[in-house]
Amino acid sequence: MEPILKVEHLTKIFHSKGREDYTAVDDVSFSLLPGEKLAIIGESGSGKTTVVNMITRLLDATAGTIVLDGQEITEIKGRKLKEVYRKMQMVFQIPTDSFDPRCTLGDGVAESLVNHGMSKKGAMKEAVRLLGLCGLSEEFAKRYPHEVSGGQCQRAAIARAIAIKPKVLILDEATSALDVTVQEDILNLLTELKEEMDMSYLFICHDIALVQNFCDRVLVMYHGKIVEEGIPDEVIQHPKQAYTKNLIDSVL
Repeated sequence: MEPILKVEHLTKIFHSKGREDYTAVDDVSFSLLPGEKLAIIGESGSGKTTVVNMITRLLDATAGTIVLDGQEITEIKGRKLKEVYRKMQMVFQIPTDSFDPRCTLGDGVAESLVNHGMSKKGAMKEAVRLLGLCGLSEEFAKRYPHEVSGGQCQRAAIARAIAIKPKVLILDEATSALDVTVQEDILNLLTELKEEMDMSYLFICHDIALVQNFCDRVLVMYHGKIVEEGIPDEVIQHPKQAYTKNLIDSVL
């Protein structure tokens, strides 16, 4: 089976005038298989978000390659990114970051559909359907981000992200700003959507306990490197690195 996303020898070095160069990501390689839920975990500063920012082309890589659905996207910029984002979407840690505060949730979900050629009327109808798919009634299409709870806004953000039927959904700490009960609801929703829409997930998180029952495989990052990987239960029960053990002990 060919990976839907393949990262090879990805490296990011930040250069700062008058300061020593900082290697945020150091020779990272991994693959995401079709239908897989893959977690990257690590404490703040481990490099996991920098990896995501390179994959989504928000940052240029210093070295390495990124291949999405058979196409190398490592240096793609400008208008060509529109086709990349047809296949890959992202859900952020802070739900309101996905929306313009001056627009309703319905407008926010419909926006990407309009940008890809759907009529405004058709896009709004589809936005209502997508919000419903994510557990929000039609009335939420008329609400603004500040008028709903964090969990409700994150459901709307997921509806926005899946609107153009991406093959890869990247979730960057997408549940960490929510309370435990809402976290579980969102993870259950994501599980249902993955089966229905045949997506692959790249789940960025600092909490290994959170991904234990959600993800198929986990990568552990430390100081810009992948130091451990495996099935979550195996990594939790038999960590090979002291860093991984400390990370597990801090949340279990």
